[in-house]
Amino acid sequence: MIGQLVFRNSIHRPVRAFVSVAAVAMEVTLVIIIVGLTGGMLREVGKRIEGTGADILLQPPNASMLLAFSGAPMPVKIGDRVATLKYVQTVAPVLLQFNSTGGIDIIYGIDPPSFRALSGGFVFIDGHDMEGPDDLLVDDLAAKSKNIQSGQTYRLLNHDFHVAGIVEHGKGARLFISLPTLQELSSARDKASLFYVKCTRPEHTKAVMDDMRTLLPGYEIHPVKEYTTLMTSASVPHLDAFISAMIALAVSIGFLVIFLSMYTTVIERTRDIGVLKSLGASKGYIVNALLSEASLICGVGIVAGIGLSYAARSFLISIFPTLPIQITADWILRSAAIAVVGGLLGAAYPAWLATRKDPVEALFYN
Repeated sequence: MIGQLVFRNSIHRPVRAFVSVAAVAMEVTLVIIIVGLTGGMLREVGKRIEGTGADILLQPPNASMLLAFSGAPMPVKIGDRVATLKYVQTVAPVLLQFNSTGGIDIIYGIDPPSFRALSGGFVFIDGHDMEGPDDLLVDDLAAKSKNIQSGQTYRLLNHDFHVAGIVEHGKGARLFISLPTLQELSSARDKASLFYVKCTRPEHTKAVMDDMRTLLPGYEIHPVKEYTTLMTSASVPHLDAFISAMIALAVSIGFLVIFLSMYTTVIERTRDIGVLKSLGASKGYIVNALLSEASLICGVGIVAGIGLSYAARSFLISIFPTLPIQITADWILRSAAIAVVGGLLGAAYPAWLATRKDPVEALFYN
């Protein structure tokens, strides 16, 4: 009985019901996409670092976990000292440069021989490896996003580069140029932002890290396998606050729309509530009916929001191939719970208001 009442009440005003469902769907989509975008970007950065084949990441003292903000305060000669340590197979210096022209990119300035020994070499989709100081390597996702082809000239850092090859993504950065060239362009001669260290065997990683800490006290030294786990919103200053603010905004939207919808429902159905009360309906029955209607709206909105999230991710990735959006079951459940709580809170006051209607006055309400 109450199920039919709730369903018919929901479709009695189809436009209002649609707007309420759309608000809940927007709330769920906003939470999933915002969290998925931030989490996906951090996780993808960590996976690309792991894809270099390094065992250890060496950064200067007090360096940020976000490599783009590391700067270039370390002399390249530090790598020569690390290379003398026992169980060290390869040390590859990398200079980082932040670039915002045509999108946001981190450029790797690499020494091709050492980076090749570190990573096992690039997998070329087209073209060839670096041969000259102005050669540029681009990964396949960046090439697709920027419409870059092998053999063309590409302007980067106010300098014309020759696109030598298109490589498979997943090895640190998306754009690679010669280390001396980037040092010259960024006025960081003989400097590096970080060093990737590969051990003779993975089980030697801890021993090498201990030796590195003795050799370079105060420097940031991390095992690469743990780097992905360190790349969370908590490691980025103020990112947690940003995510919380966006979730609060999404909840506010859903709360206000559900509140307005339920409040209007109570006002419009004053006579109906009076009839129910005159027939002996209890306060609990009235509250249950209104909260059930809000739950139905939230349920439909959650399903629509999840579907919209996947559609939005596919649409964004088709336009921006380098944009990682990670949708997880954990945050789908969290966004659903947030939507339900917000919706029920929005319906709580109107439901309470309905129980206080006097049946006699309600029957004569126009």
